Amino acid sequence: MKDTAAALTRGLTTRHIRFIALGSAIGTGLFYGSAEAINRAGPSVLLAYLIGGAAVYIVLRALGEMTVSNPVAGSFGEYASRHLGPRAGFMTGWTYTFEMIVVCLADVTAFGVYMGFWFPDVPRWIWVLSIVFFIGAINLLNVKVFGEVEFWLSLVKVVAIIAMIVGGAAILIFGFGLHDTSTGVSNLWSDGGFFATGLGGFISCFAIVMFAFGGTEIIGITAAEAQDPERTIPRAINTVPVRIILFYVLTLAVIMAINPWQSIGSEGSPFVQIFQGLGIGPAAAVLNVVVITAALSAINSDVFGAGRMMFGMAQRGQAPAAMKQVSRNGVPWMTVLIMTVTLLIGVLLNYLIPDRVFLVIASIATFATVFVWLMILASHYRSRQRMDPAEVAALKFPVPFWPYGQLIVIGFLVFVMAVLAFDADTRVALIVGAVWLVLLALAFRRWVRPELTPTESVPADRTS
Repeated sequence: MKDTAAALTRGLTTRHIRFIALGSAIGTGLFYGSAEAINRAGPSVLLAYLIGGAAVYIVLRALGEMTVSNPVAGSFGEYASRHLGPRAGFMTGWTYTFEMIVVCLADVTAFGVYMGFWFPDVPRWIWVLSIVFFIGAINLLNVKVFGEVEFWLSLVKVVAIIAMIVGGAAILIFGFGLHDTSTGVSNLWSDGGFFATGLGGFISCFAIVMFAFGGTEIIGITAAEAQDPERTIPRAINTVPVRIILFYVLTLAVIMAINPWQSIGSEGSPFVQIFQGLGIGPAAAVLNVVVITAALSAINSDVFGAGRMMFGMAQRGQAPAAMKQVSRNGVPWMTVLIMTVTLLIGVLLNYLIPDRVFLVIASIATFATVFVWLMILASHYRSRQRMDPAEVAALKFPVPFWPYGQLIVIGFLVFVMAVLAFDADTRVALIVGAVWLVLLALAFRRWVRPELTPTESVPADRTS
């Protein structure tokens, strides 16, 4: 697979990769989905984000160990093929692509809704159509241009979140007539306790919490186009704990300390209340700019990730050969074109969206995300089992807490899958997911030759 990486342009720096991961992880799940998670769990949602974040960190470290040793296009799809067999790689790669498509459909539709705030008389499908073609064009340019666009889009989100944290902390300390400083942060436990909705509410929120972290695995996919993957990938992954604490836990803690969690859950996005609490007149307009930027950034990075995954699968014979076509700029233009055309479905969704569509889409995306993470951990576990002590010692970015951390996280992710069955709105995700996996198994048997490729048939199917 070394020739695969060589076909792509290595133009992504550490700065690009860090913000690409941010762009995929900080979007609808945080700016909108956090309200649903708070409504389900109350203040205990903070603990859920910490637990989920710790699990994601172990997943990324497992992916990082394999990626630094073998930075290839297709990333975890290739690793699953190598260590678990071609069928597992086929199902992993296409499930990740499915995940990105589902999330993008939600984001492009949300973009149309956001633009309707300023232009209510313009049909929503026009905005959806324009953003699909705009993102497609960005992804067809040199990968360095894509990286720069993603950097600046993500930077807007980061600055907005930091401003919310600083402004919220100032309100907690000084009041400004907006908050009774004598209460401090007691809103986090005074009304019903920290576990205000009980154990059931705490457990049920994981369906939304894990959706928020979906997309962080794109770090592995960027390796084939990173200028120095042995340095850039570890740096990007090791910042994950800080990002989780800052962008999720600390932000929501400040919001719930100022406003009782019940009001947050019933009034839409919690970020609206922070802007209003700061006394900013055009609060809704400011928020609209932030959520539009978040949607653009998430769509941009997800189209990139899905396109590169399809390119890697085409290299392994698990996708149509046409997806291997690369432009003079080193961009797999056919996969970008396919993603752009697929996202046109978002135009139709603007006429069909029910009130609970976000929860359903988030649940389906959670199923796909958790499945991919399980395959990453299983691939890593299998690769480690086949290493001798000398090979383990030679690893440049070894995963921590081996093997117990990996086994605990595998159990936790299986638990998250089970959580989807408890609610009627999320239960459909298990049905859709099961049907999807069956269709993939049939497609593999019908169209993909199961014979081993030279890469998979050699005995040294290790990360080294």
